[in-house]
Amino acid sequence: PVGEVARLMDFGLAKILDQSLEGSVAVHTAAVHWLDTHHPNVVAIERVFAQQQVSTAMGTAQAAGVVALAAAQRDIPVRFHTPSEVKAAVTGSGRADKAQVTSMVTRILGMQTRPKPADAADALALAICQCWRGPMVDRLVAAQARADELARVHRARLRAAHTNAMQARQ
Repeated sequence: PVGEVARLMDFGLAKILDQSLEGSVAVHTAAVHWLDTHHPNVVAIERVFAQQQVSTAMGTAQAAGVVALAAAQRDIPVRFHTPSEVKAAVTGSGRADKAQVTSMVTRILGMQTRPKPADAADALALAICQCWRGPMVDRLVAAQARADELARVHRARLRAAHTNAMQARQ
């Protein structure tokens, strides 16, 4: 809900050991543990963009897919957010640097110290983004789906009216 205060319940990181099957299993095991321990109503994942090092982007995308699968197996919806969307939600600027994001995450969650390692701040920022923007995005998606359905019905009625008018002329 709008104006809701974000509260930190718990956080941790699962390190991607490598892009091997064993690395994916380790990520899956960690994801399953967190999902089964905390029972979230949604899982937020950062949308991966091409980075300068393709192997880094591929490893990140692979881990994101494993986490998304673990959530889907539990019927937990998965939402993806871009890095600039996350930065804008937390700092007000989609171009904020890592220090600004970390500072705002620390402040928003009322933490006494900055989350460590630095990747933890990114994960927490992603969670904050989902809490604050997720419900609005879901409403927009639902409204667009409804508008699309109404447009489809309207077009069908127009086609039927046109067909009836053409038959009446004959």
